[in-house]
Amino acid sequence: MWASLALLTGIPLFPETASAQAGPIDALYWFEVAVSAVMTALIFGCIILFAWKYQRRPNVKAVHIEGSTPLELTWSILPFLVMLIMFAWGAQLYFAAQQPPNDAIEIFVTGKQWMWKIQYPDGNREINALHVPVGQPVKLTMASEDVIHSFSIPAFRVRHDVVPGHYDSLWFTATKPGQYHLFCTEYCGNQHATMGGWVYVLDQRAYAKWASGGGAQGTLAEQGEALFQRFGCATCHLLDQQGRCPILRGLYNKPVQLTDGRTVLADDAYLRESILDSNAKIVAGFEPNVMPNFRGQLSEENVIQLIAYIKSLSPPATALQPGPAGAAPAAAAPGAPKGILQRPQ
Repeated sequence: MWASLALLTGIPLFPETASAQAGPIDALYWFEVAVSAVMTALIFGCIILFAWKYQRRPNVKAVHIEGSTPLELTWSILPFLVMLIMFAWGAQLYFAAQQPPNDAIEIFVTGKQWMWKIQYPDGNREINALHVPVGQPVKLTMASEDVIHSFSIPAFRVRHDVVPGHYDSLWFTATKPGQYHLFCTEYCGNQHATMGGWVYVLDQRAYAKWASGGGAQGTLAEQGEALFQRFGCATCHLLDQQGRCPILRGLYNKPVQLTDGRTVLADDAYLRESILDSNAKIVAGFEPNVMPNFRGQLSEENVIQLIAYIKSLSPPATALQPGPAGAAPAAAAPGAPKGILQRPQ
């Protein structure tokens, strides 16, 4: 029995605190626990007190008790104010979680039964492993190739569902070098329990050494350029003159006018939709059914590579974020892409 108790005392009830986001989230959690504990003790204390004080006794004449307006206002207003504090605190954390810093490293994650595929802007690729530098904001852009997954790193207090058909993102800043579990926390099939891996947080020197090899097939943008040429996209998307499809140079994060009068932003989600379903949003001045649909022909990893290539065609201000170890942006990478992609929508 004592051995069992000793074993239980060695089980951590909470994961490590290893990111800049973890501290504020834990503070809100413990505040809510404290409020819940105080309210629980107060309620049960009153129940026990009143049960004892007003228990039935022989030969005691009942007395009519009037209500108390001040008391009723107090127990209505004070809990309401406490709830407002929780709401404001939680909203502040939520909005902060939706706004990654401009200097965040962007890493691409693809969920697939039953693994996490990681792609770095410099071309490095991993499965069920994520390397990040300590003290540097990291943005994960995530997609799913099959079913709903959920990317979770408990030590960083980050978790986000990864839903097929569009991109999801989260960001964090790791603060402590080490090795931390990552999980899929959404049931995704009979091998869901095996869909996990490790996050390796390295100091700047170790991270630079790890990233120095780069990708064997070039940067993410260069891999996208190869796909661009292989699928014949450059035939219609010309470099410096108008072809059958729009020019993609400088397109990323710019407004695009559509034939139906709407204006949309050429962000990652728009580019993904345009690649997989070219008729979803037709650019003003262009005809439908010119560009083939690539749904079923390109994996989510391929789409991410093509989008990285399109980003590299934009000015440095909107180019892809630097890769590991401060690698140059994709636009400035050796052999930088020279073509342009299919019809934006």
